[in-house]
Amino acid sequence: MGSASSLLFVCDITGFGLLGHALEIARASGLAVQLNTSALPWLPGVRELAAQGIITGASGRNWDSYGTSIKLSASVDDTLRALLCDPQTSGGLLVACAPETAAEVLDVFQSEGFEHAALIGELREGMAEVRVG
Repeated sequence: MGSASSLLFVCDITGFGLLGHALEIARASGLAVQLNTSALPWLPGVRELAAQGIITGASGRNWDSYGTSIKLSASVDDTLRALLCDPQTSGGLLVACAPETAAEVLDVFQSEGFEHAALIGELREGMAEVRVG
């Protein structure tokens, strides 16, 4: 994979939420994952519902299990953190690819019907952790 890769979000993430699966990639690669929350595609209304307290209990349990390996910027509030840990499932996919192929890989996903696929971050040299900004 090299020392840096682009990170694509193709659809939702299962079981451990986006942060948990990003952390798995960080640990397996020995690199730091840098997530850009402003690039994340959200379902309409999901942030408003979460702000009203409509979140899963497993979101908090996920955070408790891996939160010490996650570095949140000051812009990440409790609601956003809960959504990033949300384990709800429909068969998600998180993909890492070489930076020079990221646009092409994204085009392939989008042309195959994954219109919400997005570049959401990158892998960088550093401690195996997830940095969220």
